[in-house]
Amino acid sequence: MNTDQGFTRHALPPLGTPFSSHALKVMLLGAGELGKEVIIALQRLGAEVIAVDRYANAPGHQVADRAHVVSMTDKDALRAVIDAERPHLVVPEIEAIATELLLELEGEGIRVSPCARAAHLTMNREGIRTLAAETLGLPTSPYRFADTFEAFQQAVEQIGFPCVVKPVMSSSGKGQSKLDGPADIEHAWTYAQEGGRVHGGRVIIEGFIRFEYEITLLTVRALGADGQVQTHFCEPIGHLQQDGDYIESWQPQPMSAAALARSREIAKAVTDDLGGLGIFGVELFVAGDQVWFSEVSPRPHDTGMVTMASQRQNEFELHARAVLGLPVSTALLSPGASSVIYGGVDAKTMVFDGVADALQLPGTDLRLFGKPESYVKRRMGVALAAADTLDEARTLAKQAAERVKPRAV
Repeated sequence: MNTDQGFTRHALPPLGTPFSSHALKVMLLGAGELGKEVIIALQRLGAEVIAVDRYANAPGHQVADRAHVVSMTDKDALRAVIDAERPHLVVPEIEAIATELLLELEGEGIRVSPCARAAHLTMNREGIRTLAAETLGLPTSPYRFADTFEAFQQAVEQIGFPCVVKPVMSSSGKGQSKLDGPADIEHAWTYAQEGGRVHGGRVIIEGFIRFEYEITLLTVRALGADGQVQTHFCEPIGHLQQDGDYIESWQPQPMSAAALARSREIAKAVTDDLGGLGIFGVELFVAGDQVWFSEVSPRPHDTGMVTMASQRQNEFELHARAVLGLPVSTALLSPGASSVIYGGVDAKTMVFDGVADALQLPGTDLRLFGKPESYVKRRMGVALAAADTLDEARTLAKQAAERVKPRAV
């Protein structure tokens, strides 16, 4: 089931002039580094953008036309901000949102992009895994869910070792760990409880798939010239993760024609069911010609930051265009790569040394996110590179990231 029939009922007004009576107002729920780029892309198309996040001076707050600080899991507080601003379009940029409110907003004629159902189903891993494996019959790893330590132990025994445990509600690898044997059980449970967005929350236990590589297949649902929804695919993005968090990505990931075709089939099946307009980050495991569904996010994906170096329209521009009902192009211009810049220190204020040295490297660029506080493992920026070959792009991106030295002041 999807909500494509709602586009006419929730039609957007024409793009006008910000701060005027004819402004098209877009509210972003979540204003991190990905949201910041979406805001810029929307503003370039003439939208008036309001950014909401749980802390002040978030990256997106620094560029938005207006900013609010509110807990987005607090339905009443979020409702008050939306009622005050009355946006034409609400765009969730994170999972931790009172998604029942999004469903109510659609009923009131406010467009949610991609759609409220997509945000609701993907806010935790249980909803989307059940949809993919049980409703759509897509290949996934074997899995179980558990609410208590006793149920967790039993599920691990049923799945067997090695296996992976994750909170059903978490992001950026928080609370995720691999279990190689019985000695890992207690620590994995504790870590999952600490890393979830809800303490004492439910976890998923997944059988370990011996895949060759992982990809993110950015899948865009946009309106065509005939007013019908069309599905577009970016070239596959390969990525390297550490403790569940991406540290490097590259595009295009080499893969067989059969595996690419199957990846697109799986991505289309999932996104067609979720419905709506916008970009989806579909994560897949690949071994030879075999493909397994892992997860999907109804928003730009962190591994997709590579598209700022590699594509004609990056993932943020694609999302902005799609949610506004505009044409999109997923054309690849060049092989590209991204490499994460971590804070490296716990600090309230910091500076970045080595920026000029990093940008001396040919074909490189940087995005320093402007987060107001640094942690050792907080993503504070990303290095980008475009080159004639993937190997060259990956080398340049990593070298650029290594030259940037965050320092507490």
